[in-house]
Amino acid sequence: MFDIGAFRAKTCNGLSRRSFVRAGAVLPWTLGALSATDIAQAAQAVRAKSVVLVWLWGAPSHIDTFDPKPDAPAEYRGPFTPIATRTPGLMVSELLPRLAARSNKYAVVRSNVTTEPGHPDAGTAGLTGFKEKPEPVRPNFGSIVARHRGHKGSLPPFVSIGRGIPRDVVRKMDGYGGGTLGKTFDPFMVSCSDLGEVEIPALSLLDGLTPNRVNDRRELLSLVDQVPRQLEAAGIDSWDRTFQRAYGLLMNSQARAAFDLTAEKQTIRDAYGQTTFGQSCLLARRLVEAGVPYIQVNWSEYVESITPNCDFGWDTHIYNFELLQDTHCPIFDRAYSALLDDLDTRGLLQSTLVVAMGEFGRTPRINGRAARDHWPRCYFSLWSGAGIETGRVIGASDKYAEDPITEGITPLMVGTTISELAGMDTQARAELRVLDGGGVIHELV
Repeated sequence: MFDIGAFRAKTCNGLSRRSFVRAGAVLPWTLGALSATDIAQAAQAVRAKSVVLVWLWGAPSHIDTFDPKPDAPAEYRGPFTPIATRTPGLMVSELLPRLAARSNKYAVVRSNVTTEPGHPDAGTAGLTGFKEKPEPVRPNFGSIVARHRGHKGSLPPFVSIGRGIPRDVVRKMDGYGGGTLGKTFDPFMVSCSDLGEVEIPALSLLDGLTPNRVNDRRELLSLVDQVPRQLEAAGIDSWDRTFQRAYGLLMNSQARAAFDLTAEKQTIRDAYGQTTFGQSCLLARRLVEAGVPYIQVNWSEYVESITPNCDFGWDTHIYNFELLQDTHCPIFDRAYSALLDDLDTRGLLQSTLVVAMGEFGRTPRINGRAARDHWPRCYFSLWSGAGIETGRVIGASDKYAEDPITEGITPLMVGTTISELAGMDTQARAELRVLDGGGVIHELV
């Protein structure tokens, strides 16, 4: 492995128990549900029964991962050596050996572009297809799929895995949920630890309550009875809908089982890696298996590159090469490879769309701190499953990875492609008034 120290030296210049029971009987995500006939007809055209979006918050360096430039000058190409993959002509960073060996399972897009240079703004654009301003904020791609599919079964149609809404130092991104479709279609939020312990933020007032701690209705009701004053003080009206979702889930043993990672063999859990991101990817696979239409896995609050008090993720303005070599790439390489293998082995990859991307790329030219800054003009995404032709490269960047030399793939095109593969055609999008003006990435669809 390259000596990063040497490289830096050279380059750096009031609610009752009865009310809860009654409220939990009708879940708010059933609003807008399709009829059984509609769902059956739509399923015939659905290539992606489930979508897993792996959101690499903070924006990974494209030139140090999936778009290396070995012939560029040293101040661009960085310290890492490109390696061959199973795909003829495709080279990736030496930091991604597992994914290099599995390039037949994904397609690489090297021409993603966005107009937004800051994290919350680009995050909203990346997950909705539109800018935050002017308001109103448009719905997240997951909310769109959830609205189209409706709710069937015991699990919510849009689950977001991570410690809260992705944010930078200043604020969270606005495009995390239902937007113009309404808060009914916000994601159901859960978090997962490196030990595979799943927590539901909506139940934070019920101290220590997790899905696998609840054995029956009486146990949950007992816990609820212990905290009436806390519930009143929290302002029940402001979070009643979210609590109802969580309560309804916990009342269903089959739904709870989907969140129980201890049911997995240790060999499977080890394959993903004992990291927050790895276990979150394993949880995503279990949710696919349980039939959840849309799962967003956030690389969030796990690797803090500057301070432990803020979630910077892949935002590597300093220590870019050290972090990629020591933590980020090894964790991603292992977990994402395991996710693709696991879905494939279980016969789920053909009916599951898996996408990995961040909100933008990083400066091809190395900065004065031997790292890389924000770069919205060019970045990568990975696409797998749902009948996509894999083992190939879509789009290309110039010799320094600064700009695409082929058609730029916009966030709106990403969202439109996801919706198309999830069974939403142009008419369905028009009827919901979402993703207007968007075109698909034809090489994928």
